[in-house]
Amino acid sequence: MNDGKEVPVMIASRKGFYYELKAGKRYLWCRCGRSKQQPFCDGSHAGTSFLPIPYKAERDEEVIFCGCKHTGTAPFCDGAHSNLPDGYRDDDPHSLENRRVALVAASADPTIKLDGQCYVFSTARAALARRGVMGYTPVISPAMGALYQSQFYAKVGRGASPVISADGRHTVLFIAAGDGEIEISGRRFAVGPLTGVYIRPSEAYRMHAESPLTVFISNGPGSEDLVWLEHMPAAFEEAHPQRCAVIDPSQRQKMAERYYQLLVNREHSSTVVTQFIGTIPLSKAEPHRHLYEEALIFLNGAGVVWAEKTKTAVGPGDVLFLPRKQLHSVQCTTPGGFDVVGVIYPGDNPAVNY
Repeated sequence: MNDGKEVPVMIASRKGFYYELKAGKRYLWCRCGRSKQQPFCDGSHAGTSFLPIPYKAERDEEVIFCGCKHTGTAPFCDGAHSNLPDGYRDDDPHSLENRRVALVAASADPTIKLDGQCYVFSTARAALARRGVMGYTPVISPAMGALYQSQFYAKVGRGASPVISADGRHTVLFIAAGDGEIEISGRRFAVGPLTGVYIRPSEAYRMHAESPLTVFISNGPGSEDLVWLEHMPAAFEEAHPQRCAVIDPSQRQKMAERYYQLLVNREHSSTVVTQFIGTIPLSKAEPHRHLYEEALIFLNGAGVVWAEKTKTAVGPGDVLFLPRKQLHSVQCTTPGGFDVVGVIYPGDNPAVNY
């Protein structure tokens, strides 16, 4: 009994609990944090005002149950643990364990392979195939180990690129440099550096460069190549007019000493793929995993990406591909910090990890 006094919720774990749910099964998530059978209830809430939260799985699925008990999306993790005291820890890159991680040096090949299907791709060392005023190369594809998304790096000279079909895929662009317009099935949108753009699966697009454009093209489900059209279809989905996302400091979300802002997301009618931009200070994150597949573009500065057994240096224009559940850590070695752009698929919250 608590003699009528309100008792605080207890933090059971700094991070979420990964769990594989079975269709039709009912789960009771511990709300109070006192259970000895985390993340599930064992009756320890008796005498408090807390009650467990039930969840019935409609299908077999992998989830991350909240461990800190401060989530806003109970019973699942929403990243709230990162902003609790001691919730987000840095990792010592010079620890004995980390000194055993092998450094993989760059070569003439643009791809640096790390653990499993994890790798870093250097756009600076890549050869570009030409298509009119546009040069491009695949960065991520099913053949390279991706299950959910593809990414292409493109340079567009002044003028108009060929017409590219979304081909039934969700497509997200990130304009890394240059100015111009993105034409989506007959509707034009002005773009500049650090702009995100969403193209729906039924549409097509073309890039009009007023000054040379540097663009990262992501789509999902993944494809081995872009799909080209002779003519631009007039198929813009008028029910979803908002397509461009720009940096807005008022929309920044805090993760301990790190920040991120959602760019392309559900507000743009993108329901399975999310694009974000983040700032990483001089530090090395604690190793962690995600349930989504991620592509991380490094915009400036310098750093190191760590997998479980290997690591490699990264700089501007490099792209890190992370398969689902890949243990990893990103280290910034630039005193002023650096900026990254991520694309996660399927997912809508880059703060969720375990």
